[in-house]
Amino acid sequence: MKPADLPSPDAAAPPTPPADSSSPSDEIPADSAFAIELRPLSFADPFRWLAAGWQDFRRAPLIGLFFGACFMLMGWCLLGVYEHAPIYTLALSASFLLMGPFLCLGLYQVSRRLQQGFQPRLLDCLTAWRKRMSQIAIFGTVLLILEMIWGRAALVVFAVSFDGMPDLAGSLGKLLNPENLGFITAYLGIGGFFAGLIYSVSVVSIPMLLDRPTDAVTAGLTSLRLVLTQTGVMLFWGALITVLVVLALLPGFAGLLVVGPVLGHASWHAYRAAVVE
Repeated sequence: MKPADLPSPDAAAPPTPPADSSSPSDEIPADSAFAIELRPLSFADPFRWLAAGWQDFRRAPLIGLFFGACFMLMGWCLLGVYEHAPIYTLALSASFLLMGPFLCLGLYQVSRRLQQGFQPRLLDCLTAWRKRMSQIAIFGTVLLILEMIWGRAALVVFAVSFDGMPDLAGSLGKLLNPENLGFITAYLGIGGFFAGLIYSVSVVSIPMLLDRPTDAVTAGLTSLRLVLTQTGVMLFWGALITVLVVLALLPGFAGLLVVGPVLGHASWHAYRAAVVE
């Protein structure tokens, strides 16, 4: 090669391609609540979840009855406190609201182990919260705050509608009085709002926290997304839960022995059916 053919050091360097205008910060992270894929659901799915929950209960009946007995005892305690010291009912309800996720975690762990092909053990189910303790505690605190606000709002409605805290029989009697239509409307409106909010952020968030390494905010937002995008099916699922729980309360809370664990297992299957891995 002749020297004239060599490139001159003063020759212009080839143009470099322009930098990509999109930065990683513009993309939705893979673990974001808005990037988690949700499956479409049908109105037949809640019945499938209940059937799967019943099968899980039959495969691990002793563990299910243990958690069912816990639910039944909680109901007895609430009823006894309301009858003898109603002023402490709200505080006891708040403590049970914190215990609830831990009890449900045990049932989710049973279904999780059965799905993995293992035989569930009671100790493993009772300690399923250990690896996710911080995030579950954060989520439980959020639920507690919502429940306390709900309770305060309900007390305000009672305070402006009645003279003091009515007893159980008197309260039910007054609710049937047409003169208290304003109280009924306000009480049910406030209760429906907070119950719907708590249901929306928690319907699949607790099993999600157990199943994958996500945070409480992502789990809550994913649950809320599910309710907002598939409102009809999720409202139907919530109505089924409400009807079954009310029916379980009628025979002295004894129905919770079976209904409680079956609903817990079914909630796990609802999460697995709705949220893509």
